[in-house]
Amino acid sequence: MVLKEGQTATPEEITEYLKAKLAKYKVPKKIEFRKELPKSPDGQVLRRVLAEQEKRKAQTGKE
Repeated sequence: MVLKEGQTATPEEITEYLKAKLAKYKVPKKIEFRKELPKSPDGQVLRRVLAEQEKRKAQTGKE
């Protein structure tokens, strides 16, 4: 998740908000804040790159 400049939030606040708006099974188990998301030249989020980064984190054991 990328917050707009000047905005603040905690993972707990986001989770509580989503619990009120979504079905229980749709609420994410983990929320990660990033400075930016990898995007293609046309502005789409590169989910493949995010998946690769998560896979590398899992292999190294880093959170």
